[in-house]
Amino acid sequence: MTTDGIDFDKAMLDPGSVFDTPEEVATRSDLTLDQKIEILRRWAYDASELAVAEEEGMITGEQSLLARVLKELDRLGDGYDSSHTPPTKHGGISRNSIRPKK
Repeated sequence: MTTDGIDFDKAMLDPGSVFDTPEEVATRSDLTLDQKIEILRRWAYDASELAVAEEEGMITGEQSLLARVLKELDRLGDGYDSSHTPPTKHGGISRNSIRPKK
């Protein structure tokens, strides 16, 4: 599916290949709130995986990427509920953990 030149399916598989930054996703006017949240959730998972690999000495990467993704998810919603987050270092953010703005 394409949204104003953005391949949404590709963005869902690899957000970093479509967008330069998490902030860009959050500020796009051609994506719905649900699309933004879903893309950022996927990006958070990818960033968690990179953080784990870095922690295990496999790669070095941008430490703040996960924090930036979480900041944008927090800004788009009304925070997120960490009790819905898996208790592993691989993390992942469930759809239920994003609280809608009131």
